[in-house]
Amino acid sequence: MKFSEIPYERPDAEQIKAQTAELTERLKNAASYAEAKETFLEYQRAQKHKDTLETLASIRHSIDTRDEFYDGEMKFWNATAPELEEYSQQWMMTMLASPFRKDFEEEYGNLLFIKAETALKTFSPEIVPELQKENDLTQEYEKLLASAQIPFEDGIYTISQITPFKTDPDDARRLAAWKAEGQWYKDNQQKLDEIYDELVKLRDGMGRKLGYDAGYITLGYYRMNRTCYSKEDVEKFRAAVVKYLVPVADSIYRRQAERLGKEYPMSFADNALEFRSGNPRPQGTADDILAMGKKFYDELSLETSVFFNTMLDNELLDVLSTEGKQGGGYCTGLAEYELPFIFANFNGTQGDVEVVTHEAGHAFAEWTNRKRIPYEYIWPTYEACEVHSMSMEFIAWPWAEGFFGSDAKKFRYSHLSSALTFIPYGTMVDHFQHEVYEHPEMTPAERHAVWKKLLGIYMPWVRLDGEIPFYSDGEAWQRQHHIYSSPFYYIDYCLAQTVALQIWALLQKDKDEAWTKYMAYTEQGGSREFTDLLSNAGLDSPFEEKCLREVCETAKQWLDGCDMSDIV
Repeated sequence: MKFSEIPYERPDAEQIKAQTAELTERLKNAASYAEAKETFLEYQRAQKHKDTLETLASIRHSIDTRDEFYDGEMKFWNATAPELEEYSQQWMMTMLASPFRKDFEEEYGNLLFIKAETALKTFSPEIVPELQKENDLTQEYEKLLASAQIPFEDGIYTISQITPFKTDPDDARRLAAWKAEGQWYKDNQQKLDEIYDELVKLRDGMGRKLGYDAGYITLGYYRMNRTCYSKEDVEKFRAAVVKYLVPVADSIYRRQAERLGKEYPMSFADNALEFRSGNPRPQGTADDILAMGKKFYDELSLETSVFFNTMLDNELLDVLSTEGKQGGGYCTGLAEYELPFIFANFNGTQGDVEVVTHEAGHAFAEWTNRKRIPYEYIWPTYEACEVHSMSMEFIAWPWAEGFFGSDAKKFRYSHLSSALTFIPYGTMVDHFQHEVYEHPEMTPAERHAVWKKLLGIYMPWVRLDGEIPFYSDGEAWQRQHHIYSSPFYYIDYCLAQTVALQIWALLQKDKDEAWTKYMAYTEQGGSREFTDLLSNAGLDSPFEEKCLREVCETAKQWLDGCDMSDIV
């Protein structure tokens, strides 16, 4: 079914509550496993229907945040979803106490129950008002960013639309674009500070209401379903990033400064330009990029071909940057229709191609696992999901000429170096959030100071001199959507990038083995915990220090050996 034809109608919240309560009672009174299983499957169908409606409303709102109908629907879901959580928790408690639990575990595995036990630690009816307020504040932040109108030269641009100018080869124009965008954030900073300050205190309060001395940190880890690693494991990973990766990233930027003829450390604007002749740009229009994506997936495998053609034929990619559209990109799923959906903002940069590889990597994983029962097993946890997407970016390298033409060599160098330099930034985002939630009483100015201090540890190649409003003042964390909407998410990208670099290293030696391991990992869906998914596919865990050390060594050797003498 085409996306435009999928019907949406606001459900009756009271009817959902009554149905969930009735199914819970039936499960409680089941006289046999067959009866319990039948009730379980009916509950699955009901959840898929409800979740699909909620996702539809969210997608259509993000496509145009000015649409009054879907703005109203999101307000409905922001208020309703926390109320429904109480009924979901009653269902999970009944599942955990079921005399047929062993039968369920034999058929579906024990992760279903591990996830239920974790979910029970994230909710109490007492925090429903806070959850509703959290949803409203997140939506307010998203709408603020989507409303941006940034004056630049002779035009007015959204945040996404001004991005290409931020990598313009002309030094003056590039700097002006950074200043223009930074000034918009600066002009709206009081509101950004207010929203985040309220979110932090709200989340800390929820954690303490649930009995956690560490406030939101404990609650946040439970909300992220982190059952196979701890805060201490993340801290060890951060230490390994500083030890092994920051020096490699530093050397990349020093070499870049030499290419550009700039003094090290460079400004944000100069760090954004990798080559004096310009950063790699995709060739052709948005339609050309999608057509090349079709060629890539058609040639990669039969499975990927069927998948991507289904996406194209059913309007499941919304990629053009338009007025009122939410920034960024994402992949989500319409479970009832067994279809993924990709949302993006093409802007003429290499990120457009990475949408076709990264977000479609997510979508392919969902497509591969779309018929899983329970349907919660379609997706693994976030860090595991990001392995699908980041690895697919590297798998697409042999098709780079089709996407980038004469810029293909630039792209490969840029893509690998950016993968390495991203990890310190992403790790810094995580470190910052831990500092914030460990000290929820901090003022906005104190939070900015923490970010500025961490920049010196994780990104020493950036010059902080106040030249660019907002960015050079240690305030740029406010443009990172995840910090507002999905706290503690960002380290997941770093863990996944480390695994994806393993896939990249394998691709340099044996493409068939790399694809076999990628599919072995992907085909498991969310049926296992992150570290088990890796071990079952023959991949190393990023929590093993040697993993990061080895991928750094291999990638640095490739970059050092890459002859870039013909590219300035």
